[in-house]
Amino acid sequence: MTLFPHAHATHPDWRMAAALVLTQLRAQMALPGYAHAPTLALLYITDPYVDEARNILDTLSAELPEITDWCGTVGVGIAANNVEYWNEPALTVMLCELPHDQYRVFSGVAPLGLTFSAHTALVHADPSTHELPELIAEMAERTDSGYLFGGLSFGRTAPVQFAMGGDGNMRGQGAAGGVFTGGLSGVAFGEGVKLVSRVTQGCLPVAAAHTVTACEGHLLLTLDGEPALDVLERDLGLSLRNAQGGLGMSPATIDVVRGTLVGLSEEGSDAISRTGQLGGEVLVRHILGLDMARGAVVIASPPSVGMHLAFCQRNAQAARADLMRICTEIREELEPQELSLAAAHQLSTAETDVHSLPMPHPARRIAGAVYVSCAGRGGPHFGSPSAELQIVRRALGDVPLVGFFAGGEIAHNRLYGYTGVLTVFTD
Repeated sequence: MTLFPHAHATHPDWRMAAALVLTQLRAQMALPGYAHAPTLALLYITDPYVDEARNILDTLSAELPEITDWCGTVGVGIAANNVEYWNEPALTVMLCELPHDQYRVFSGVAPLGLTFSAHTALVHADPSTHELPELIAEMAERTDSGYLFGGLSFGRTAPVQFAMGGDGNMRGQGAAGGVFTGGLSGVAFGEGVKLVSRVTQGCLPVAAAHTVTACEGHLLLTLDGEPALDVLERDLGLSLRNAQGGLGMSPATIDVVRGTLVGLSEEGSDAISRTGQLGGEVLVRHILGLDMARGAVVIASPPSVGMHLAFCQRNAQAARADLMRICTEIREELEPQELSLAAAHQLSTAETDVHSLPMPHPARRIAGAVYVSCAGRGGPHFGSPSAELQIVRRALGDVPLVGFFAGGEIAHNRLYGYTGVLTVFTD
């Protein structure tokens, strides 16, 4: 198994951060077990570096001329192996060694050509793009598997994206120089690039799921035949109306309602289980308002009759448990059914001591990983700094990993919220 070189650094001066990253990458490329001839670079930066995005890409690509293709974006935070960077200038890079005929970098000004057969794709998107859900679904249809992974760029100043291919600017890109805003960009992968990807939820239902029985646009009118507002009050155990039927909420009650979300799944789906867990197909959306006159609830995504819906709230314990679940699923899919006693002992030891295994065990066959998590999950939500990434490391080992904290996550053919999308490259 060949590992992808990866590096990360923080510094007020982007030049120093870039130099630190380059030093780490070159040192790893000289080590046995790491890729010596990488072809594709994934680059993620935090928003304090947005104004220097062009300079960062120019410097890194000039110092690593053997890397022909670059892709990435900005996040309010970025992820690296075992660490998160929030509210500080930082960047992270992973160098992937992939056959040139098995991937293509694309963007809105240099779209994916019809000559490349895409099996799946890493996608970054500008959140202000018009009809974004439809564009994501259309992009998924262009892949053989129908599966995308990635997220929405999230910069406080500008949601920049990186997309540069071949010997510099991709054809049609003009003066963008590989840095631009708007639309979609990313990397499409051929069938020869083996990936395993999972979605983890970060919310927990406050009560059993209901069936949408009447709706109108974004208005949720009735659930199980009852006014949706009545059901919301009962599930939350709160009274949202005064004696005259108007708004009568205390500040504490308003905070509870603002912290309540809805989990939606398609008719006939069992994605909202009887145990209260949200499956990977559940879309979590905000409550935008309450219509007292009609007893309705306004939600961010238009529902349809027959959908299953559960009111839910962010829950750190449930998020940790679900993240461990998807890591376990990935491990089980990648590890051989039969291990030698020595290999089994090494993997078992690594569960309790993350420092006991300096490199991922070959049995796991992981070359690198990309983790895109919701900005609403990162930072203190998991209880301590970098706790989310530490869970991944304990489960998968010291694998090369890059990623970012997004304004929305992309998985399958849809746009998610309050989730994490973990994808690993296998040998």
